[in-house]
Amino acid sequence: MANPESLQPPRAAKIPIRRTHHGDTVTDDYEWLRDKDDARVIAHLTAENAFAEQQTAHLEPLRAALFDEIKARTRETDLSVPVRDGAWWYYTRTIEGKQYGVHARAPIDSPDDWMPPTLEPGRPVPGEVVVLDDNIEAEGRDFYSLGSFDTSADGGLLAYAVDTVGDERYTLRIRDLATGTDLPDVVENTAAGATFSPDGRFVFYPTVDDAWRPDTIWRHEVGSAGEDTLVFTEPDERYWVGVGITRSRAYLQIDVGSSVTSETHLLAAATPEGAFTVVWPRLEGVEYSVEHAVVDGTDKLLLTHNANGDNFELLEVAPDAPLDESRWHAVLAHDPEVRLESVDAFQTHLSVEYRRDALSRVAVIRLAGADGDGSGYGPLEELPFDELLSVTGTGSNPEWTQPTLRVGFTSFVTPSTVYDYDIGTGELRQLKQQPVLGGYDSSAYTQRRAWADAGDGDIDNGSDTEGTTAGTSIPLSLVYRTDLVTPGTPAPLVLYGYGSYEASIDPSFSVARLSLLDRGVVFAIAHVRGGGERGRWWYEQGKKLSKRNTFTDFAAAARHLIEAGDTSPDQLVAQGGSAGGLLMGAVANDAPELFAGILAQVPFVDALTSILDPSLPLTVIEWDEWGDPLHDAEVYAYMKSYSPYENIREGIRYPKILAVTSLNDTRVLYVEPAKWVARLREAGADPLIKIELTAGHGGVSGRYERWKETAYEYAWMLDVLGLA
Repeated sequence: MANPESLQPPRAAKIPIRRTHHGDTVTDDYEWLRDKDDARVIAHLTAENAFAEQQTAHLEPLRAALFDEIKARTRETDLSVPVRDGAWWYYTRTIEGKQYGVHARAPIDSPDDWMPPTLEPGRPVPGEVVVLDDNIEAEGRDFYSLGSFDTSADGGLLAYAVDTVGDERYTLRIRDLATGTDLPDVVENTAAGATFSPDGRFVFYPTVDDAWRPDTIWRHEVGSAGEDTLVFTEPDERYWVGVGITRSRAYLQIDVGSSVTSETHLLAAATPEGAFTVVWPRLEGVEYSVEHAVVDGTDKLLLTHNANGDNFELLEVAPDAPLDESRWHAVLAHDPEVRLESVDAFQTHLSVEYRRDALSRVAVIRLAGADGDGSGYGPLEELPFDELLSVTGTGSNPEWTQPTLRVGFTSFVTPSTVYDYDIGTGELRQLKQQPVLGGYDSSAYTQRRAWADAGDGDIDNGSDTEGTTAGTSIPLSLVYRTDLVTPGTPAPLVLYGYGSYEASIDPSFSVARLSLLDRGVVFAIAHVRGGGERGRWWYEQGKKLSKRNTFTDFAAAARHLIEAGDTSPDQLVAQGGSAGGLLMGAVANDAPELFAGILAQVPFVDALTSILDPSLPLTVIEWDEWGDPLHDAEVYAYMKSYSPYENIREGIRYPKILAVTSLNDTRVLYVEPAKWVARLREAGADPLIKIELTAGHGGVSGRYERWKETAYEYAWMLDVLGLA
């Protein structure tokens, strides 16, 4: 075996491949790395892994220490808070030494039993039944992921689907929970998300096309060896499909959606062999979601939609005539300062999730004329959480008749906390807070909000104006240990960013992150455009032909932190994954002088190549997010101007770069960071890449393996920051 000290940076062979679009010819020397069935490709990736291990071997003691810290702070034997579904309380156990959870249930005491039992880690629960032990299912596997988990209404059957490769294609099985044995039913190559009909006779499930797009819904008769019935298929490659059931169990539901347009089909659940009918026919640019409610004894459909405003409104329509505008009733009107995100209907109330001042909120609306105005809807009652930076959202609430609402709350300094909100009394009852072993004291840490000026002179559309400037203002969320960091004095800092798909990156708690904070590192999130933190307009300004705003916002956030004295370029590491990895690649090219290091996780760095190829997984769906460079010359030129792989620069000092990826990732193919690293190295940079050879987009499976992966990445960042 070769001495690791003799290893040199792998140099991928250059095999020119040319492509021409819109009169522009591009030569790509590393596209050959796309064929993972080629022995030369695997050999190159293996060499990259060996080189990365050799270059980071000195960090092994630190990696071990970080892993031990995460492990020591985590209660390894624990239980989730039970959720009532039918006649059972469902929960998940974790057991010390076991990689995966154990899904279990215990019987309710009575139909009026809504107080979840207090469960003690390591102690038996009266009447407990193990529904599915992921550790048993994962035995002998390098990778394991559970994609579907649905019990029949009577609690007798479980439909579950497992991926053992990482490519997000699942094998669906049905288990008899009375005996604990699987039925002969086996369906290969499904997508995640299977649903029983209320009578338990059928399972509805999705499958994907060759581009990994969930495009078809099937009906399987439990116990039948015959052919499954095709229920719905979507030919338009821009749309994905999914299937479910309303909380009331009155309707089976097929949802069809692209990034900007959606459509819902319903079927009376009492007739599962019938035909689905559309609620609102799709209209380009209009998104909506559907809930079934009973208001003043009358069936209604509630649509959360953006037909009348970008930030969405809540509309009541008649199930038998959803297009009859004379029977429409606006429950929550559009508010330009509040982004309405989701509504859930229950027998006596609605739960409403929305975003105001760049923070998430939860409220309830009581049904049946609680406000006395005859509308059938009471006022919006916001749940009382008062931390400046926090995340609030509803948890698992499967029961139509439940008198409580399960809610989750967290912040940078408050561990994840589970509550039940009593609809009748307004009491917010804490059920559990994520344990942090070893004496965690939240008062030892400070979280704060800062604002950076994007410098583009745009009018600031948001309502959260504290600390803003005349131009577009970018919110930043920061956390640090109070005794180790002084604002205005440069400190090591990790700046995280995403900025795509209207996804909001909120300030939540992390046990692992304490290992950074306790070493004097500041952790910050730049809530850049392309995300959803400040409403739909914030997203619209960071997509398609405005995508560059995402990158310039992140650079502006970094400059603000440097100019404010909170950090310095030699103490600043940028971090982002997937579409956030595109952000990492872009700022590496555009503003390398701002960063000492860049951690790019499963990075989308060869964006133009991928979005040009409609045969690749998810590409056509992505055109609503990035534009269509295959058919639009303007989009092609714009994407080419920022795609990281296309814009690597010769003769500049790149920061230290670590890319991490997975061989079986179907969302961002491993070839993107592999090509990127090869071209960076050709330009004189010294990047590293670590390829997980048995995982997908989410990385390794198993909690201990994930902790090891986190320790690996943290050790690298601490080394770059001079804290190794």
